[in-house]
Amino acid sequence: MAAVTCRGILKEIRIAKGSDYRNTLVYKYVLEQFKRNQVTGAQFCRARMEALHAARTYLCLLTSTRLHLRLHERYHGRGERAPEEVAGLVGLRLPTQPGGKGWET
Repeated sequence: MAAVTCRGILKEIRIAKGSDYRNTLVYKYVLEQFKRNQVTGAQFCRARMEALHAARTYLCLLTSTRLHLRLHERYHGRGERAPEEVAGLVGLRLPTQPGGKGWET
């Protein structure tokens, strides 16, 4: 289970940092932490379980942040729009006012 979490974190680092992600400090730190908390099958290590929980939480944070930024880029406003364009975005049409501004008889 730790290997899956480690691979997931390294994948998120690769997505964030690009092709040269192996030379970053965060990559080296993650690998060092996973290697440091390895134990044999005959041992039970509470620190390893705590580290695995922290790693899963960190993986969740990285994934959620990436997905949030993707949604923000897609749906964030691009400045002020005309009222007709805004109405069209939500599927409405502005009423037409034949012969003037509409309140004159």
